Amino acid sequence: MDFRLKVFSAVANRLSFTKAATELYISQPAVSKHIQELEETYKTKLFERNGSKIALTPAGEILLKHTKNIFEIYREIDFDMSSFINERQGLLRLGASTTISQYIISPVLARFHQKQQEIKVNLLNGNTEQIENALINKEIEIGIVEGQSKNQSIKYIPFLKDELVLVCNTENPLVKQNEISLEDLKAMKFITRERGSGTLEVIEFALKQVDVKITDLQIEMRLGSTESIKSYLLNSDCFAFMSIHAVDKELKNNELIVLDVENLSIERYFYIITLLGKPDSLSELFIQNIATYYNLGL
Repeated sequence: MDFRLKVFSAVANRLSFTKAATELYISQPAVSKHIQELEETYKTKLFERNGSKIALTPAGEILLKHTKNIFEIYREIDFDMSSFINERQGLLRLGASTTISQYIISPVLARFHQKQQEIKVNLLNGNTEQIENALINKEIEIGIVEGQSKNQSIKYIPFLKDELVLVCNTENPLVKQNEISLEDLKAMKFITRERGSGTLEVIEFALKQVDVKITDLQIEMRLGSTESIKSYLLNSDCFAFMSIHAVDKELKNNELIVLDVENLSIERYFYIITLLGKPDSLSELFIQNIATYYNLGL
């Protein structure tokens, strides 16, 4: 592999010569030298320099696109060739939306590492929109997400069923009610995830089916993680729709409680996502491990 492309990729992704030098354990002058050689080779500028800031030129954008494809090919070569000496080696880049990375995927990763210790795994955490974008930009090979969005360039494989339930802390006055009506929802204060969250998309879709808009709810605050929502609920009289997987510990400890809502059931699937087309060998191996762990017929 041309090391200059590795240097270029590091600079392009971090938009910093200093950070690229730190990442690659080389000096900043060495980084500058490699970039200069590439620019001389292609007879065009790859970066625009504006004081201390840099940005990719159109030529740089094209080279970055090709560089990602080249790295993908090298990664698959390393993995396929290692199989001839009975070793599985390589780097698998995963992405998982917040609920999944925190509560679902860890045991799968632990089991995968036990079986395939020579394979390194990087896990990117973000909301569903961020994980889908990372997949499209070839920053990851596999994503595991929640939500209703259907991007035309992505293959969605149903992975695990989930239920979103209405929860609050056990001291909330409304826990005495047997059931929450749809009209009650409009008078309650809610904590929700941020825009781009797959969980929020599913909630909006389900409420729409019973003629309740998300704008009908009194949203006190939008928070960027499931853990922050749970902490807020424990210290307020607010409510939230959350994955049953995410609140398992708090329910067992009698810190949070599930409230039934009339005529409302919110179920969804988590999805394994890959780009359309045949996944590479390493991605296929990981998907097989997920299927085995959860007894899925993928």
